[in-house]
Amino acid sequence: MATHDRKFMDLFTLIMGVLIATAVGLGLLAAFVASRTQNVAVRDNPEYQHEVDERLKPVGTVVLAGQESPAGQTDATPVAAIPAPVAAPLSGPQVFNQACNACHGAGIAGAPKLGDKADWGARIAQGVASLERNAIAGFQGKKGVMPAKGGFVNLSDAEVRAAVAYMLAESR
Repeated sequence: MATHDRKFMDLFTLIMGVLIATAVGLGLLAAFVASRTQNVAVRDNPEYQHEVDERLKPVGTVVLAGQESPAGQTDATPVAAIPAPVAAPLSGPQVFNQACNACHGAGIAGAPKLGDKADWGARIAQGVASLERNAIAGFQGKKGVMPAKGGFVNLSDAEVRAAVAYMLAESR
């Protein structure tokens, strides 16, 4: 390496060392000064702690019937336990529109279309009990497939029977 390159590298290393030492020194000084500032005194102040606690406390308390309110809580109001909602059974037309219309509206998979007297005639001749049983349990025959409860297993048997009665009334 040439002499002037060596001098440059020495000077550059010296300047970088001074700059790094200065940055480290200033960082340590800033940390020391920050640890001795007013923020620490404010955070340790009991009034400040009380204000923070007031801002963070819950707005209210829910106490179920038969439970006592927590100590020191005068605003706790007992409430009765909320019963689970009871779903009203669907009517025949509601079940048809939600579950049956997909197949029985278009005649998919051999399903008799709503209102088609010719297609429903042979099925009606088998009896309503047979139709209801096939609608609830499912059926696979020569003309097509009927999944159990039309694939809507959350329907009750009574709701399926109501849908069968609706489709029969519309198709006679």
